[in-house]
Amino acid sequence: MSEIKALARGLDMIDYVWNSNRSVGVSELATMLQIDKSSASRLARTLIQHGYLDNAGSSRRLIVGKRLVQIGCEIDHRLALRQRALPYLEQLAVATGESAHMAVHASGKALVVEDVEIASSLRVVGGVGRQVAMHCTAVGKALLAFCSLPMPDELTPMMPATITDSQELALHLNEIRRQGYAFDDEEHEPGVRCMAAPVTLSDSTIAVIGISGPSVRITDQRIAPIAQLLIETAGRLSQELRHSFQPPRKNGVPVAAKAVS
Repeated sequence: MSEIKALARGLDMIDYVWNSNRSVGVSELATMLQIDKSSASRLARTLIQHGYLDNAGSSRRLIVGKRLVQIGCEIDHRLALRQRALPYLEQLAVATGESAHMAVHASGKALVVEDVEIASSLRVVGGVGRQVAMHCTAVGKALLAFCSLPMPDELTPMMPATITDSQELALHLNEIRRQGYAFDDEEHEPGVRCMAAPVTLSDSTIAVIGISGPSVRITDQRIAPIAQLLIETAGRLSQELRHSFQPPRKNGVPVAAKAVS
């Protein structure tokens, strides 16, 4: 069984269990995949080890695993987060005259999940889905500072102003925490300045919002007022998220989510 076939069969197995809405036996899965029962059992064990399938109680029958449910919940929350953040990003873009965006941490990069561009011909072109370095962008440094993420293994020099020394970056992150926002002063792209501030939920930073613009417009005189606006906007968004994503309560006590079964 080649690795590609094994992957395809594993995905088919997950799909089958998911769509069955019941526990499924290994023999049934072997018949569906047209493979012998021992091969189906090995695939099932691998998927159980990684949390994508699970045994139903004490039986050997299979149900959807907690990791798969967790991924679905994370996708739902990310979509909801984008929807909640969009009006705030639009307000930032109007107030600053610069492109605004939101990013989260993903696979060692800052992933832009929402983006609002301005109409000006002189603007920083963004785009949802782009991934940028953590150590030399405002969104990346804000995520490093406020999410307590590990320092990147490589601090690649992107521009002359890029911080490439880990001790210097650590001190810089402390300064970001102190002032409440991150600033990229042409550290990633020439002629571009960016700023970012944390969005929190339950005392944890779940995303950052920021603006990007040409250095000829984001002058030294504009840094402080933009930073204040950015921090205030991130605070308002965080407050809305706290009201929107509060767990259900009964008699004033949070109700725990039901275990997947």
